[in-house]
Amino acid sequence: MDERSKRTLKGARKNPASVLLTMAAVGGMFAVVALPAYAVSPVETKGAVVSSMGAQSVSVSSQSDSLAAARDAFTATTPEELAAANAAAAAAQTLASSYVYRDPGPRQAGDDYPWAGMEGLSPLRYYYGECVDFVAWRLNRDAGFTGPFKWDWGNLTPGGGSANQWESAWNAHGWPVSGTPIAGAVAVTGYMHVAYVKEVLADGSVLLEEYNYGNYHAYSQRVIAAGSATYLYPPG
Repeated sequence: MDERSKRTLKGARKNPASVLLTMAAVGGMFAVVALPAYAVSPVETKGAVVSSMGAQSVSVSSQSDSLAAARDAFTATTPEELAAANAAAAAAQTLASSYVYRDPGPRQAGDDYPWAGMEGLSPLRYYYGECVDFVAWRLNRDAGFTGPFKWDWGNLTPGGGSANQWESAWNAHGWPVSGTPIAGAVAVTGYMHVAYVKEVLADGSVLLEEYNYGNYHAYSQRVIAAGSATYLYPPG
């Protein structure tokens, strides 16, 4: 053994810790070599992505100022107004869905009034069994509305429900008022009474159907001379 080897062996004997460190380092090198390729592969990095789209510009119409001014002219519905409108719509829907036409059953021929014998206000907001309620019913029936109804006190005669107010209501609406009778018209006769024109007869006389004429809240028919009434043609 040469002198250099003797000194190395001597040093190792004097410092066993250095021997352990040397062995650990060598083992680590073998471990790194044994790792799979992906464990030591460097992470591929990409450069910044540059958009191929050109710069864009936004133009504002010259009308935008006028549009904003026009929008500002509107007023919003208050919560109170909205609540009142919703309540009115709900009440109207309830009323409309609560009343439908019912067959009145066997009665005098021609009498199809659906609320015979009832008391109080009808769905048409006239009193049951009155001449005005019967005629309002017939106007709805002829127009195809047997519940919900299109015509009632509110849009037929909003100024009042009495028979002597019907002609003025027709004039206010601009609906035709004539001295010539036609089937389906309203005949305004004397004694604050209205009736329904069922037919214009061959001799020019008029066959009426009515309620509450002579017999309290009962149906009847009669024939009158054409010139003895004013005729309100069906609305709308």
